[in-house]
Order: sequence, then structure tokens, then C-alpha cells
Amino acid sequence: MALNLYRKKRNFGETPEPSGKKEKASEKFTFVVQRHDASHLHYDFRLEMEGVLKSWAVPKGPSMKAGERRLAIHVEDHPLAYGKFFGEIPEGNYGAGIVEIWDNGTYVPLEPDTVKSAEKLLLHQYYKGDLKFILNGKHLKGAFALVRMNDGTDKNWLLIKKSDEYAVKSYNIASIDPVKPFHKKKTSGSKEKATAQKKNKPAISKDLETDAEPEIPKTNIEKAWQKLKKPMLATLSTSHEDNPDWMYEPKYDGYRAVTKINRGKVEIVSRNGNSFNKQYAALIPELEKFEDDLILDGEIVIEDNKGISNFQLLQNYITTKKGVLRYYVFDILYLNGYPVTELPFTQRRELLEAVFAKVKLANVQPSPVVKGKGMQLMKRLTKLGYEGIIAKDSRSAYFSGVRSDFWLKIKTRQSLEAVICGYTAPQNSRKFFGSLILGIHDHGKLVYIGNCGTGFTEATLEELHQQFEKLKISKSPFDAPPKMTGQKGKPTWITPRLVCNVEFANWTKDKHLRVPVFMGLRTDKKESEIMIDNDTQPDEAGKKASFSVRKYQEDDQEIRIGGKKLKVTNQNKIYFPESGITKGEIIDYYRKISKWILPYLKNRPESLNRHPGGITKPGFYQKDMDTGQIPEWVRTEKQYSKSNEEYLDYLICDNEATLVYMANLGCIEINPWHSTFDKPDYPDYMIMDLDPGAIGFKEVVRTALKIRNICMEIGIETFCKTSGATGLHVYVPLKKRYTYDEIKLFGELLATAVQQQLPETTSIERTVSKRSDKVYIDFLQNHKGQTIAAAYSVRPKPGATVSTPLEWTEVNARLDPKEFTIHTIFDRIKQKGDLWKGVLGKGANIEKALGKLEAMLA
Repeated sequence: MALNLYRKKRNFGETPEPSGKKEKASEKFTFVVQRHDASHLHYDFRLEMEGVLKSWAVPKGPSMKAGERRLAIHVEDHPLAYGKFFGEIPEGNYGAGIVEIWDNGTYVPLEPDTVKSAEKLLLHQYYKGDLKFILNGKHLKGAFALVRMNDGTDKNWLLIKKSDEYAVKSYNIASIDPVKPFHKKKTSGSKEKATAQKKNKPAISKDLETDAEPEIPKTNIEKAWQKLKKPMLATLSTSHEDNPDWMYEPKYDGYRAVTKINRGKVEIVSRNGNSFNKQYAALIPELEKFEDDLILDGEIVIEDNKGISNFQLLQNYITTKKGVLRYYVFDILYLNGYPVTELPFTQRRELLEAVFAKVKLANVQPSPVVKGKGMQLMKRLTKLGYEGIIAKDSRSAYFSGVRSDFWLKIKTRQSLEAVICGYTAPQNSRKFFGSLILGIHDHGKLVYIGNCGTGFTEATLEELHQQFEKLKISKSPFDAPPKMTGQKGKPTWITPRLVCNVEFANWTKDKHLRVPVFMGLRTDKKESEIMIDNDTQPDEAGKKASFSVRKYQEDDQEIRIGGKKLKVTNQNKIYFPESGITKGEIIDYYRKISKWILPYLKNRPESLNRHPGGITKPGFYQKDMDTGQIPEWVRTEKQYSKSNEEYLDYLICDNEATLVYMANLGCIEINPWHSTFDKPDYPDYMIMDLDPGAIGFKEVVRTALKIRNICMEIGIETFCKTSGATGLHVYVPLKKRYTYDEIKLFGELLATAVQQQLPETTSIERTVSKRSDKVYIDFLQNHKGQTIAAAYSVRPKPGATVSTPLEWTEVNARLDPKEFTIHTIFDRIKQKGDLWKGVLGKGANIEKALGKLEAMLA
């Protein structure tokens, strides 16, 4: 934020505030906290950086209590001279009220960098949204953090006191006298005068009232609980290279448990929402000691005499009650009125540790975690006997109920969950049964994977047999009768309802488990969840996800749409091998979505991106249509192609039949021009295409929000959609008011403004090698004949993702483009309607905005 915004808000002929200018940095970085009794009493927290005071309005003021977080709203930069200002801002002026200097002093980075200077380090943390520093003031001392909330606004931060020797157990800011008590200099009656003036106070733009306490909605814990009780799941990974931005922790062998603590009342549930309060009541007294309202995620375990979690001991605990229960907590999802799932993992860990710092517990503890040294941890834990490690991207948000590759599980030995489908008769001295007959779901079918005859105690043999007696059935539950070579005794079949955990050496050639060992029942998982890729896979089958292919009775079929006859072919051809989605399903999708996509295709020349062999085979583009070979009802229009240097017959898609015709040609995605054929030089919109390179999607979101904020400041409306791949598309409506040449400069200036404000994470450099670790702001998409995937277009990416219009409130750290697919889009449209209508609505005033943008850059 520049000082011109500070000056824009103030009339220095009426207010005593310093007009100020950007100044040379002080010898030591200064900070100031000012008590500001305006329309709302709040405290302004200011840090010197880049010759100005970076500023935050803190409604409740800073706290010295460890772990206590205070909302801090980022406001405009203030001049350094403001750090010495105290006095009265007259009524009618922005921020009218009494300003007092409550505290001031110097500050330094919490952990100095040996490479970067202190200011470069602070600026890096500031733009990253994760500032850590040590204050040396009269009232504020020690380590603090300023953390940006990923709520889509960019302005809401949290000011947090870190645990150190200066932290206190309780804190009341109102009890502390200000350093310079301006209020003592006020004359009697000043309060009455201020009240009288307030009645005649002129209206002030709400957009400029950023110093006032905003309406930040709190979320009731019971409401949050319904969304957050399903935990985020990790994806199995056979290998992982150390990454300095990842954090690593032990993989526990127990039951996943999510816990809600509301005013001391505890509720613990399994990953399926079943209550654990009765089974693991021994943990509740410790959990009741927390002072905060919380939702926590962790693992319940019992450790052996070596201190290693042992699932068999935990499974036996239900009946024996032997062993000491421990609850290792590795994430915090909710804290005192606010869901914190949008914060990066590293910041959630800080909150988690701050919460635990306030209580002393024996068997409920935060899980140990290391940063950037995963393989070293893996090696050490392997020697101790752990199952493996969990790797977590420190920048990632928490996605409830989703299996995400932001979390990876890396195992030292093979194990999986299997369905118990029957048992064999006992042999020799063994009682109850001989071995378990195990199965797993593979491509929609229950298949046999072997027998397990070891790992049982006398007690577990009897307990399992008692459960089997209630589930006996006469026929095999398998889709194909299994050949159980070498197994003795006639099998007894049971309803496939029970799930067990087994360890094994490897897979045999016929895809059976070799040397499986029973580790216990899984009461937290359903039989339907146990698929071939649930954890460890046999060689061939493990390369495929679990799916059932939809079969069409007729591979080729002649259909009529709107009186137009056409033939669709090869409907059973698999276009998406990882999910089994066929060509027929893509055709069906475009028929169903036609109402929503056609308004954005009408009268626009199409560049056909054809993938007749599916997404794993090479595709090709086609612009020129052979008018002698296409149906007579398919419309074409001649347009000059600069790249071909001739006029081509471009297809025009105005109806459902043409859309299906394109899909039958293998057009998985639909790529229209930005302009219509009748006004080819005048686009309907300008596009900023954001490509993340290797930096990650979080920074794409941040860049999109920055574009939006700048456009709002210069009076332009914007719309956002997922690319359907790894990027985002930001659109500016134009309504054919400008040529491509006229908007080219504007697009470049806008991209430059964004890049200047996010210099470490964005680039406008076209050469890929020079921007591989940054978000590429591609403003060069805006020229005649250029195309981009239309809203509601499928993309040739795993899962059949869809380029999906978004509400700006959805553009945050939780956004995952992979969630929007041909299977989920229609429920979304039913709920939200068409969010893309405004793109073809009122066009922006580029001339007016251009002047503001140039002033901003200047």
C-alpha cells in the first residue's frame, strides 16, 4: 500500500496528522502502537518497513498472553512521522477521534537470516503473510507473529503472542496507562463537544473506513463441527524427496479421532463420525482441561514397551482395558469462534502449540514434527519400529473429508485394510477357526486376495468367532468363486461387513497377499471404503484407481437433437484411463451442460482441440473445417488466420447439436475466440491467465486476489474461474468497446502492477526457464484468434475437471480445482446458478481505469 492512499483519505488543511513522505529507514526498525478512540475504540499496530509504517488496526488491542490471537486488519501504509503523532483528529475527517501513543520501541526479525538482510527477510515474510519478530517496547516485549488469514480478502491478519519468558497467563490491555496520555490534556466538556459534533458528522465512504472494526463473522462451533468432523486424509506415496517447505511427523498405528471441546464439554468421533467417548473415556478428563473452544484432529494409540504405537494393543483395549491411551494431536481446525482450516499448516501448528502451552497434560500431546528433514526422520523411526511417516506441505490448507496429495503417507512396511469374507475350519489344537478369507473391492467387484492365519491370540479367536456366528451366509460373497490353493477345510462364508488391518510381505503374481498377519479389526472404516488402492496395491491393479466403467448398449448410435440428425461413435471408448470415463460420458455431459455453456460460445469461431484417442494420446488443433464433409446444418464462417496467412472456415457453435458434433470429433475441451465472427477485432472480455509453474496453487490464488483488489481500486469489475487444470482465469468484461490493440497496453500495465506488488512470487517473463518458480501472469492471451477453455468446458486432465466459474469468496486457500468435475458441476449450478453472466454484461471503462492505473504505477 502506497502513501498516496494515505494522503487520498485525508485533508491536511483540517487534520493535524503529518502529510509525510516515504523516508529513509531508521538505524533500527521502529514500531508504534496507537490507541485510537474513533467510531470504534481500537489500537493501530505499526511496523517500520521500506521507509513507511506498515499498519494494522487491532480492534481488541495486542495481548501478552501466549497463544492469544487478535484480529488485525491491514490498512494503508502511514508515514514514519506518524509514529510520533498523538492528538485529536477533528470531526468530519477520516478517522475522527483521539489518538494516543500507547507503546513504541524497536523490533527485529525473530530468526535472522544469514543470507538476507533484516529488511529483506521482513519483507519476504510480509509478502508471504507470515511475519515473525521480537518487540522491545515498554509494554510489548518478546516474540510475536502476524499471520495473514486466507479468507479471500488479503486484509485480515492475526496478531499472536508467542510463548516465551515475557508471556503472561492473563492480560487486560485496558488496565495499562498509555505512554503519552493525551486524554489528560483534554479540556472539560471535550467529550460533550465531540458528541455534539458527531451528530453533524458528514458521511464518510465505507470503503475508506478501514480503521474501524470490521464485521468479521464468527462461526458457531456446532455449525463448524458438522463440516469439520470428517478428517483430511493423506495419499499413499512410495517415495518422497525432502522439501524445505514440507513438515514431517510419525505415522501412528491407531484410530483417527477428531475432537470438539465446547466450554469444557468433550466429544470425540471416529473418521466416520462414530462416538469414541465411551470406548476411550480415559482421555476425556485431560481434554476437559483445555480453556479454549477447539476442534482438534489426531490419532488415538496405545504404545508398546518401546514407546511405539501398536494397533493390536489398541484393538484389544476395547475388551481388556489394558494399556495407557494416548492422543497425539497433529492439527487444529477451530479456535474460539473461528475455523482456522484456511490457514497454512505451519501457522495452524503454531496455534496448536500455543493452545497446548496453556495446559499441562500427560497423555494428550501435540505430535512431534520436523521441517525439511523427512528422510532423516524416516530412517530414525524405521530403526525404532514405526510404520512410517506423514509428509505435509507447510503451505497447505486443511480440506475436511478429502484425500489430498498435500499430505502424503510414506510407509516402511506394507499393510492394508481388507474385508473379512469368511473363514476356514480350525486345524489341530486351534479352536474356533483356522484362517480368515480376505477380499477387497477392485473396479466395483469384491475379489479374493488370500487367507490370513496368523496374528491371533486365544481371546481374539473367540471374539472374532462370536461376531462371525451372527454373519453366516450360505453362498460366497465374491463376484467370482475363489480358488484357495493349499487351504484346508471347507470355507464358511459371512456377510462382508467386517474390516481388518493386516501386514504382509508383498503381493504374489496372482495378486494374493504373501505372509499376511492379522493386526486387528478396523471399527472406524466401512466395508465399502476398502478398495484396491486403499493403501498398498499389487503391481498392475495398483496403477489404476478404483472405478466402474459405464457401458453403453450401442457403441455407435444415431440420434436427433433439435431436428438435426447426427451419429455418435465409439461411446464406450475410455477417454480418461485413471477414472474410466468414456467418450459417451463426455458427450452426455455436453448435452446436459449445453444450456449453460452455449451463451459463451454463440457466434464465436472455434479452434477444435481434438483428443480422439483420449487424454493419454497426442491431440491436435483444427481450425479449418472441410465444408464438403460436415453436416449441412453445421455453421461455419470465414475468418482470416494470421498464423495460417489465409481465410479459414471456422466452425460456429450456436446449438446443442453442434456442441455434440464437436464432442464426437474428440473435442474434450471447447475453445472459442474472445470475440464474435461479426466483430472479430472487438473482444467481449480481457483475460489474465495465471499459470503457477512450480510455485504451487496457493500463490495463484493470491495473485488472482491481487488482480481483483487492484481492479476494484481503479473501478473495474472482475470475474474468476478455474482453468480446469492448475491455474485461474480472471476476466474483465469489455462489451466490444475496445479493439485488441487498445486493450493490449492496459493488460500489460495491469500485469506489471500486480508483479510489482508481488515481486517474489509472480512474473510477466515469457521464457519458462526464467519464471519456473513463479506465477506467470499471461496478459498476451488477448489478441485476435487466441482461445482459452470456455466456462463449463471439460479439460483433458485426470478426473475430467471442468473450467468452473467462481464466487470471489471461494478464491481462497481451500480452493481445489480438482473438485469441479463433470460429476459435481450440476449440483453446483443447481445451488449457485450461472456465475458467469456478468462477463457478457456491462463493459469496463478502460480509458478512466487506465489513468488510475498509470497513477498507481507512477
